[in-house]
Amino acid sequence: MKKHQPAQLKKIALVLRQDVLSMIYQAQSGHPAGSLGMADLITSLYFSGILRYDSERPEWDKRDYFLLSNGHICPILYAALTKAGYFPRTELETFRQIDSRVQGHPHLLMNQKGIDKITLPGIEISSGPLGQGSSQAAGLAYALKMDQKKNHVFCLLSDGEQQEGQTWEAYMFSAHHQLNNLTYIIDANQIQISGTTKETMSLGNLKMKLIAFGLHVLEVDAHDFTDLNKKLTAAKNNQQQTVAIIAHNIPGKDVSFMENNYLWHGKAPNKKEFESAMQELRLKKEQLK
Repeated sequence: MKKHQPAQLKKIALVLRQDVLSMIYQAQSGHPAGSLGMADLITSLYFSGILRYDSERPEWDKRDYFLLSNGHICPILYAALTKAGYFPRTELETFRQIDSRVQGHPHLLMNQKGIDKITLPGIEISSGPLGQGSSQAAGLAYALKMDQKKNHVFCLLSDGEQQEGQTWEAYMFSAHHQLNNLTYIIDANQIQISGTTKETMSLGNLKMKLIAFGLHVLEVDAHDFTDLNKKLTAAKNNQQQTVAIIAHNIPGKDVSFMENNYLWHGKAPNKKEFESAMQELRLKKEQLK
């Protein structure tokens, strides 16, 4: 775990975005918009000293936990895990291939000769069906508190998942049990596979709903590394109650023709689009020098 400054984090995030696009283009399948939109937040968690981990000891009992509930944006998590040293970067080239550990949605356990083994270092839960991660995070945080352990649990959820009842049951459970070792992060990009969240099923005043369910709510610009560091640190240090961070972000961030376009929720770029996107990211990285 190494702490980087905002200028360095911006460069890391752009490299991770390139890895995301390369994975999805090679597989001709995947979810670019959400992965690109969450690149800065994931970068901040893993490379600014907020998330406590040891990539050489993935199951270290003092680690903090990062649970990805919206598993379709796993390309950005895979890219960050390789950058952090959990597994070789070359393995990203097998994304969504048969028998690959780098699946289209994170897969935790593989049964080998009757023994369950961790499929991919750094992955904490299997995810894919939306609405499940909030409950898994609440259960994990509750168990850690029962054992009087100091680990913190971060759980990333999509804003579309806020349309599901189980998510709100988990929030009630977390508030009731005062799980101050748990932070929910809501990927508030306002799109889902069939359109905008407002058109599909409006979330209304999400902040006030979360407060009404007993959570301490923060809002963050998920493309501002200073703001991200401040809010993520404040959430981790909150000793009173469960925190929910509404992470406002641009889906498809840093690829101009993908930004704010729900059609890129789950579509792979063709060759021309891929080359254009990679060139745009390279230019932005060069401008940071």
